[in-house]
Amino acid sequence: MRSREDNGILCTAKLAHSGNKPYLYRMSGIRPARIADLPRIMTVLEAAKGIMRGSGNLHQWVNGYPSEAVIRADIATEYGYVVCETDAVVAYFAFIPSPEPTYRHIYGGAWLDDTAPYHVIHRIGSTPQSHGVFRAIMDWCAEREPNLRIDTHRDNAIMRHCILAYGFRYCGIIYLASGDERLAYQLIR
Repeated sequence: MRSREDNGILCTAKLAHSGNKPYLYRMSGIRPARIADLPRIMTVLEAAKGIMRGSGNLHQWVNGYPSEAVIRADIATEYGYVVCETDAVVAYFAFIPSPEPTYRHIYGGAWLDDTAPYHVIHRIGSTPQSHGVFRAIMDWCAEREPNLRIDTHRDNAIMRHCILAYGFRYCGIIYLASGDERLAYQLIR
C-alpha cells in the first residue's frame, strides 16, 4: 500500500500484481478537485477522449466537451473529484446529487426507483495507464449514496461494460439538453 498526505486529505492506493506489471486494484485516493488541479484534469480528460476514439466511440465528448468551464463549475459546486495514484491525479469524475433534469423522463424502460433521492456520476475520465479506476470511483460513491444513476453514449462499449459489470441495471434511454441520446442505468444498494 502506498499513501501520502495531500493538504490534509490522505491519498492511498493499494496495488496488486499481474505478472511483472503492477496495476491499480483499489484506490481510496479520492478527494475534492481544486482549481489548482485544472490543468491536470484537462490532460486526463483529453487522454480519456483518446481512449474513447481508439475504441470506436467517435461521437461522445465532442466539440470541446467537457470544457474547462464545465469542470470549473463542478469544482465551484463541490461536485468535482479527482483520483490520486501516489502523487498524480489519474482520474476525474463529478458526483452530483439529484435531481438530474435530463433524468426526469426515461424512454423504453423505467428507473428502478423514481422516488428516492439519488446521486449521478458524470464525466468519468482516466489515463490509459490507470486500471481499476471505475471500480474505485463506484466503491467510493456507493459508500456515500446507496442510490446511484449513470448514463453513457451507446458507442461507449468500455463504459457500458464497466457499468454492467459493477452491477448497475439498464433502465432505458434519456436525452441530454442537446437532444443527444444516452443509455441510462441505476444501482440501488
